[in-house]
Amino acid sequence: MRALKTILIILLALVAILVILGLMGPNDFRVERSAMIKAPVEVVYANVSSLGGMDKWGPWKEMEHNMTATLSGSPDGQVGAISHWKSDESEGEQELAELVPNKSVKTKLRFISPWEANNEASFNLEALGDSTKVTWGIQGQNNFIGKIMSVFMDMDKMVGPMFEKGLANLKGLAESEATAAKEKPAPSMEIASMDRPATLYFGERKRVKWSELKAFYAENLMKSMGIIQKAGVQPIGAPSGVYFEWDEKNQEADLLAGIPVPSDAKGKLKGMTFYETPASKAYHIAYYGGYMGVGKAHEAMDAKMKVDGVAMNANVIEEYVTDPDQEPDSTKWLTNVIYLIK
Repeated sequence: MRALKTILIILLALVAILVILGLMGPNDFRVERSAMIKAPVEVVYANVSSLGGMDKWGPWKEMEHNMTATLSGSPDGQVGAISHWKSDESEGEQELAELVPNKSVKTKLRFISPWEANNEASFNLEALGDSTKVTWGIQGQNNFIGKIMSVFMDMDKMVGPMFEKGLANLKGLAESEATAAKEKPAPSMEIASMDRPATLYFGERKRVKWSELKAFYAENLMKSMGIIQKAGVQPIGAPSGVYFEWDEKNQEADLLAGIPVPSDAKGKLKGMTFYETPASKAYHIAYYGGYMGVGKAHEAMDAKMKVDGVAMNANVIEEYVTDPDQEPDSTKWLTNVIYLIK
């Protein structure tokens, strides 16, 4: 009986100690590390804004064994994309939660093992000339077990070195890409004049935040193409973006994402919007390269229009000729940039 009492007293003492430790532990935590990377912010953002991009430089593969990962949810690089990983040491999910191009990325981290936790991670980018300051952070709320563990474990010392290793990997990768881009010949910006006929488009028109453009295109180009194929209509050109306004102040664009179709398609297609660009003189650039660099073509167009003293006529059109799923080399992607002019 006395032995039983002793055991109960010991157990109660242990419980009391755990409760005290739980009360002593912090309610939340944040760990962050920063690095200066000698690369343009666009190059750095491209490496932190997709789950696949993070895998190229992330330190976790060097730390965990037999790691496998599967993607689900939205397409990678869009809000809602999810990577589920599992290794000998841990299991969990990372989800893209917020993307602000060339500014910030936020993700949701859901750990399943060795213990459950829901945290948030972030990348904040600051453009500094030809360099970029990157701040990588993680934060979350401590549950009761987490509070107890935090008394014995320093999260900053535990997670910080991993962040430092990852940022060093990111720095090496981004700086190598930036150097390669400088050494690569600049894409041709030869501007041709043309007479462009009226062209009918079938798709979705909306005013869209710049940060949501990629998702808007992916959803509506796929939707319009599905309707067109189901109706047996033959497109007369490449998937396109037809721009009505590019709002720098509010970082929005008024555009239609759609497919050019024959003029008789109006009686065959339903469920989305028709818009016809007018017959017009136009300037044309055949731009080769990733979509992040197409702004150079627009800059060349603006300069050409100023020199020639001409004005816009209704629309700017981007024709996405190359399917990235069929051609992985982004330097071979062709985008026709067309400015209708008066």
